[in-house]
Amino acid sequence: MKKNLFEIGAKFDDSWSSDNKQKASKKKSFENKEPVKHHLYFAKEKRRGKIVTIIKPFFLDEKELKKLLKSLKSKLGSGGTIKENSIELQGEVQEQAKAILQKEGFRFK
Repeated sequence: MKKNLFEIGAKFDDSWSSDNKQKASKKKSFENKEPVKHHLYFAKEKRRGKIVTIIKPFFLDEKELKKLLKSLKSKLGSGGTIKENSIELQGEVQEQAKAILQKEGFRFK
């Protein structure tokens, strides 16, 4: 019997994988710093006609950053979120947030 030169159909060997794109890991390794060693700064952006106050960069783990955000939101009476290593607060609350964070021991540039 003759052997076929061409094969029809897919070949599913051990080396075959349906995911052809390798996803980069999002884990960032950074040093967890004390509040005294932070040098934070403020940024303001206008989104959809409203002002957003951004405080960055924080070098805290996610659990501590969420705890800090929760206390800031309750003391300021505004909404906010965590994005990467920064806290975004709704409204122009720079002076109030600075006073609260300085009481916590954070430093600013």
